[in-house]
Amino acid sequence: MDKYQSPLTSRYASKEMSHCFSNDKKFSTWRVLWTFLAKAEQQLGLEITDEQIAQMEANLLPIDYERAAIEEKERRHDVMAHVHTFGIAAPLAAPIIHLGATSCYVGDNADLMIIRDAIDIIIPKLARVIDRLSKFAVEYKDLPTLGFTHFQAAQLTTVGKRACLWIQDFMLDLEHLEHLRTQIRFRGVKGTTGTQASFLQLFNNDDDKVEELDKLVTKMAGFDRRYLVTGQTYTRKLDYDVLACLAGLGSTAHKAATDLRLLASLKEIEEPFEKNQIGSSAMAYKRNPMRCERICSLSRHLMALAADGSSTHSVQWLERTLDDSAIRRVSLPEGFLTADIVLNTFQNVTEGLVVYPKVIQRRINDELPFMATENFIMAMVKAGGDRQECHEHIRVLSHEAGKVVKMEGGSNDLIERIRKSEYFAPIHSQIDNLMDPHTFVGRAPKQVTNFMQQEVTPALERYAKELDGSAEINV
Repeated sequence: MDKYQSPLTSRYASKEMSHCFSNDKKFSTWRVLWTFLAKAEQQLGLEITDEQIAQMEANLLPIDYERAAIEEKERRHDVMAHVHTFGIAAPLAAPIIHLGATSCYVGDNADLMIIRDAIDIIIPKLARVIDRLSKFAVEYKDLPTLGFTHFQAAQLTTVGKRACLWIQDFMLDLEHLEHLRTQIRFRGVKGTTGTQASFLQLFNNDDDKVEELDKLVTKMAGFDRRYLVTGQTYTRKLDYDVLACLAGLGSTAHKAATDLRLLASLKEIEEPFEKNQIGSSAMAYKRNPMRCERICSLSRHLMALAADGSSTHSVQWLERTLDDSAIRRVSLPEGFLTADIVLNTFQNVTEGLVVYPKVIQRRINDELPFMATENFIMAMVKAGGDRQECHEHIRVLSHEAGKVVKMEGGSNDLIERIRKSEYFAPIHSQIDNLMDPHTFVGRAPKQVTNFMQQEVTPALERYAKELDGSAEINV
């Protein structure tokens, strides 16, 4: 407790994502990559024994971090520190570990493998959020609610249709992440400036063997594709694409969580609230939307990380410069850890949303009379009335009712005024039907159904085996 710890891992993130960016994951992946290289070099004719490879495979974990720290302090080079530490653990293999490679062989290729694994953690979590919101949208597809533009009362929609606006954005994020997953390639075996010169020397200028070495290690690492050209590093353009994709997810989550915070303020929809949860240390009655506030807070951090990716890529001089190293140790892990937290929290929210239909109906009742005036005019015209004359009667009654609301703080009594008006007697029997909120929502329920059938359900079918399980949050 005597030094700073990132709240991303100590307070919020899941175990699986925290492990994905742990030292064990990183440095054991380095050892795996050194083993792949040795195997491929042996297969292509270099004098590497089965015993050397077996000793490497037997010592992927545990890692002597104290020894590695001593080595790095002495050598001022993290990769060489771990080369020597691995060599101590696997002494038979020490002479051939890292043979022909540069630091980015393990550094960059491990990062690509970890990014791939992190995306594979993120995508099913996003699918679960979409699934939970979809169930919510279907359940409430027919429930009318007051729509808002500029946060001012507007035409009615339904609770389910509004949720589809959030789902649509998350669906776009899912498409982007799925596409990104297909674009990740292996850096491969490229040498110090990407020319593979050291490997040509190892294989006595046998170009075919060097090409095959690159292909073999790529396949061993589980990649279908590799970068055919690199400098010393894989292009940092990919890091930007990754962070930009995660930032897009952050903007979606922020928007949806903000909407839920607004609806909580209106007392129409609330996030889960535990039995013994305290909303305020001073105001005991409060039910603050702390989960959605956390989503917004961390989503802002997630969105800001995209700038790290673009600015770092833009200054990678020629074949490389090392000013990318320190920032990538921060931005890439934090991007995935933050996205993981946001999705876990959002899933938790969507699994316990509480809707208050009577509050929603009361707000509709306050605003619907004004919205229904056009319906009254049309009904009067059908009953033989004059459109302009009817408009004037409605105008006068509306202003009288508006004065009661704005100047006296009373309820909207426009409908009572219309019921009492002799002029509107021809449609008095139709008023209840003309005021039915369900007639004001247009095709909203059908849009929900179509959206689910045509887009959401087919997308979620790909993740059918990964949709179970609830999301718990620690604090």
